[in-house]
Amino acid sequence: MERPVPRPITAEWLFRAAAHYLERYASTTANLRRVLERKVMRRAHARGEDAAEHMGLVDATVGRFVELGLVDDRSFAEGRLASLRRRGTSRRMTTAKLLEKGVEKALVEELVAADETDELTAAHAYAKRRRLGPWRSRQRGERRDRDVAAMIRAGFTFPDAASAIDSEADTGEA
Repeated sequence: MERPVPRPITAEWLFRAAAHYLERYASTTANLRRVLERKVMRRAHARGEDAAEHMGLVDATVGRFVELGLVDDRSFAEGRLASLRRRGTSRRMTTAKLLEKGVEKALVEELVAADETDELTAAHAYAKRRRLGPWRSRQRGERRDRDVAAMIRAGFTFPDAASAIDSEADTGEA
């Protein structure tokens, strides 16, 4: 049984698709553009059309949402930075995640530099969330090196990782 041919790609359809996406997720302009481009490519492929013909609609739709104030890279980045740092994400990993979402590098550097979260506090929060070091229920001594390595892979420096892993569970809680 063949699938029915999807409806044509229109500005109205793209606007509704973007609005539906933004109802569920906060987004940057670059991320919204990627999402809409994928939608257009899938529908154009199913219709046997060239997706490049419709990329102007994607740019217009993203521009419209920026005009309406529903997509704001700065507020997205500020909120995401605060959320990531609260849950114990290192500065290095936070920077990478914001860049991955399409936030401009200059804005990321500005916001990360202004962030007042201490890296050691974030390391403690990460260790607690992942149940490493003092929050491990058993085999703490045997697993120390693995726990420190996990913290380093998460973007923390060795001194911060070792300090969080070697501390007592009641200190440094975030």
